[in-house]
Amino acid sequence: MKIVFCCTNTKADPWLEGFRQALPGVDIWEWQATPAGQAPKLADHAVVWSPPQQFIDEQTQLQNLFNIGAGVDALLKLNLPSSLNIVRLNDAGMSVQMSEYVCHAVIRYFREFNHYEKDTQEKRWSYRKPGLRSEFSVGVLGAGVLGSKVAQALQQFEFPVNVWSRSPKQLAGVKSFTGPDQLPAFLKATRVLVNLLPLTPDTENVLNRANLSQLQAGAFLINVARGKHVVDQDLLDLLDQGHMAGATLDVFRVEPLPQDHAFWNHPKIVITPHTSARTMREESIAQIAGKIKAVYAGQFIEGRVDKIRGY
Repeated sequence: MKIVFCCTNTKADPWLEGFRQALPGVDIWEWQATPAGQAPKLADHAVVWSPPQQFIDEQTQLQNLFNIGAGVDALLKLNLPSSLNIVRLNDAGMSVQMSEYVCHAVIRYFREFNHYEKDTQEKRWSYRKPGLRSEFSVGVLGAGVLGSKVAQALQQFEFPVNVWSRSPKQLAGVKSFTGPDQLPAFLKATRVLVNLLPLTPDTENVLNRANLSQLQAGAFLINVARGKHVVDQDLLDLLDQGHMAGATLDVFRVEPLPQDHAFWNHPKIVITPHTSARTMREESIAQIAGKIKAVYAGQFIEGRVDKIRGY
């Protein structure tokens, strides 16, 4: 068994050692571009994050690309052989982190902690009238592994929770909306919008003026999926016009976010540096190693990506 590791901006040694322990006898190495005129060392499987096209072109015997994140949009931009499978992580510790992040952002807005933070800076002692949870519906765009876990976590705080997905989903206590025809009704029922959609040609720019304008007045956006889901200027306009009360953004079209971007200084926007759910190395190694063992045992593996749908 031969495995090649090609993960941009990731220290390879801890991953390589982890796979050697999880898969004794495996031949695993970190990919380096092969000099012109030399034959590359070929692998059966690859562990990747944002690999370059040269990697795909050189590794002509790969059976599976195991992605160390949930999103596979960077892989789908590459010219991939039709026979090459993409396998994403099911969870690997990310759903708990994502749920923490989203619940924190929702509660911060609902309890108006941003106003208390400002009061603290100005040494002002004041109270704010509690809101009604029944009027504070949270809508989760995307009901995959992460979206479903986030919706279930929000229920623990007794918010009304809705989800929208491309295919029907059944989650206890959650109202589900399905398909393009039901998206307007979902948006109109939403006070806080949480975006957990995969990035595909169909979902790029989905958080635009037309869609965001359908949210309830005083709406709040939490984007933890991809920056290209948001039309930046449309969001800024709706915030400035007062239709939207604020946004918590963890992902951006360009990362790191450029210093001159308007998001940095906007009083209604909270920014975090793509940290809502980080890949957990030990959990990821265990999951990928288990899937590789399943491949050799002729068993079904979860997380195979439909390249046409994009997730």
